[in-house]
Amino acid sequence: MNELDEFHINYYESSVLYKKKIKKYHDRKIEKREFVMDDLVILFNSRLHLFSGKLKSKWTGPFIVMKVFPHGAVELKNKEGTRFNVNGQRIKVYTGKEEIVQEVVEAYYLDEV
Repeated sequence: MNELDEFHINYYESSVLYKKKIKKYHDRKIEKREFVMDDLVILFNSRLHLFSGKLKSKWTGPFIVMKVFPHGAVELKNKEGTRFNVNGQRIKVYTGKEEIVQEVVEAYYLDEV
C-alpha cells in the first residue's frame, strides 16, 4: 500500500513539474501586443463565412483604437463611427494603405467561359 501511495505522489509531482515547464514555454511564445489610442488595427474574424474558400482573408478592417483596457480588451471604432470591444489577442497593427483591406472579390466560373 505504501508503494502505491509513493507512486501516486511521485506521479503528481512529475505532472506538476511538467505543467510548469509547458506553461513557461507557452508564455514565452505569446506575443505581447501593446496598442495606443489612434492606432490603425485589423481584426481577425473567425466567424466570417461570406465566401467559401481557403484563400480569402479572415482579417477585416482597418479600425481605430479608441481605448485600451488594463485586462487586454480594446475598444475599436469603424469608419461609420460604431464602437465595440474586442479581445486584444484578436487584433494586430495595420501597416498598409486603408483602401486595400476591403477589396472587391470577382468570381469567374469555368462553365461560363
